[in-house]
Amino acid sequence: MSSKQVASKGLHRQMLVRLAVIVVAMFAFGYALVPIYRAICKVTGINVLTKQDVNAAEVVKNTQVDTSRSIEVIFDANERGNWVFKPETHRMMVHPGEIVTIKYQVKNNLDRDVQGQAIPSYLPMKAAADFNKLECFCFKQQPFKAGESKEFPVVFVINPKMPKDVHTVTLSYTFFEVAGATAQAKP
Repeated sequence: MSSKQVASKGLHRQMLVRLAVIVVAMFAFGYALVPIYRAICKVTGINVLTKQDVNAAEVVKNTQVDTSRSIEVIFDANERGNWVFKPETHRMMVHPGEIVTIKYQVKNNLDRDVQGQAIPSYLPMKAAADFNKLECFCFKQQPFKAGESKEFPVVFVINPKMPKDVHTVTLSYTFFEVAGATAQAKP
């Protein structure tokens, strides 16, 4: 074997090792995306996997209504896809510690059954920690038949510990079809 062939084999082997390292690094990055995504959502306040507010019941038990203070709550609704999605009212004044119920109407304008999901967000972001939902359609995916309309309550309480400089809170939901999911009939 000539020295040229030996050098060529060495380069091929080196290239193969480099490609293998790249493949392993790409696999590791893909595997790490889920925890990275969750960390980014936590830091930015974007919560795709909405969980029930575990401390909401505790806040309700341990507070009294603070009638000396009012906070304006603005309700916003955005849909992604062929939905009609809106709150029954767009704004209201709320006293911290007061249990409030608002309803959202959702209509599936598609000619097929689907699953929908709502994702909440808050402005200012610092209000999210003190805006406690006791009941919300955003806690799970919602099945819809073709053309079906539903009304969903959101029961919430604003913690009296909310910073005093917060006078307005916007609760904004985005409602979208869950890709690949089909509506499951409840037994």
